[in-house]
Amino acid sequence: MDTYDILLYGSYLLVILGAAVAILLPLIKSLDDPKSLLKTAAGIVGIVVLFFIAYSISSNEVLPKFEASPFNLTPAGSQLVGGMLITTYILSILALGSILLTEVTKAIK
Repeated sequence: MDTYDILLYGSYLLVILGAAVAILLPLIKSLDDPKSLLKTAAGIVGIVVLFFIAYSISSNEVLPKFEASPFNLTPAGSQLVGGMLITTYILSILALGSILLTEVTKAIK
């Protein structure tokens, strides 16, 4: 086993450990205040609903060059990718709009 492989597996382990800690510790902390879990659940449900709306309006059309190898894209996969892209666009626009609104209200005050 080469040094690069060992370091790569070590970095995988650290990323997985960091993700687990980032998810589990806020959940443990929020058990003290269950109302904070409702806000988190409402946010997750909102994003899931937004994704299903974006998924339903996205197209499942696949160009012939993407049907063949190496892509092997199916109509269902194309619609899934389209739904994810539309969701990302909407969330990005909402984030930029909220930043702009915050800065304008701070400038007025």
